[in-house]
Amino acid sequence: MGKPTIDALDATLGAVVTDVRLTELDADEWCAIADAFLTHAVLVFPGQHLTEAEQAAFGARFGPFEHIFGTSGLIPVSNVDADGHVRAADDPRTWILRGNEGWHTDSSYMPIAAKASMLSAHVLPPAGGETEWADMRAAYDALDVGVKARIAPLSAYHSLVYSQAKAGYAPAPGGYGFDVDDPPLRPLVKIHPETARPSLFIGRHAYGIPGLGDADSEQLLDELLTFACQPPRTYRHSWQVGDLVVWDNRCVLHRARPYDTTQARVMKHTRIKGNPITEGVAA
Repeated sequence: MGKPTIDALDATLGAVVTDVRLTELDADEWCAIADAFLTHAVLVFPGQHLTEAEQAAFGARFGPFEHIFGTSGLIPVSNVDADGHVRAADDPRTWILRGNEGWHTDSSYMPIAAKASMLSAHVLPPAGGETEWADMRAAYDALDVGVKARIAPLSAYHSLVYSQAKAGYAPAPGGYGFDVDDPPLRPLVKIHPETARPSLFIGRHAYGIPGLGDADSEQLLDELLTFACQPPRTYRHSWQVGDLVVWDNRCVLHRARPYDTTQARVMKHTRIKGNPITEGVAA
């Protein structure tokens, strides 16, 4: 079928992939996509209109699903309940969606952080609701030599309970269902297990750097996050129904953008489990 067309975005990360059907990939097409994933870290596939089974099949090419995704490989990221009603502003699931408007990497608060994630668009609000990604490889490269030396030995704990509380949301009744009681400690600088490129491993779930007081820890993490998530290291995607985007959680952050939450927004999410050796707590 030939190789897909891969056009780099006007940023340090990301590419748009066209001239390919993800349901009909041959070996050469998959190799081109796998290589582009490592090079660009965010791949945008416009107008694929995948079914749930098709999205799961494509996701499985990247590795096994996280356990909370079961065998289906998908979880709705939606403000619409099972009866088709838009969730109330005080619904704990709405709180999670609003919390996701902060920069983060998926599952960094879990014992094994995520390798990759993908999101597809199914129902969109009239305005807003975009998704942004930020390149933590280029952010690390752009740091001052002195800052690199300062953060090289440092780690931070990661907690969803912490990040939701900092965003102003009360704990969900009975917990979130996928938070952990023993927050993992992760280095601020992560070496990518396949490309060997260093990147910042930070985001809203990160807190409590050992050796620093709470105020100094929060200040350093906030300064790094603000510095990192600036153009040309960011890309904002304005969704169209049928789009699918896949990204590398090991070297990028992402966030949802605000929208009128009285309007329906239905996305479907697949998350790929990280390697326990390289994305585990000791990584």
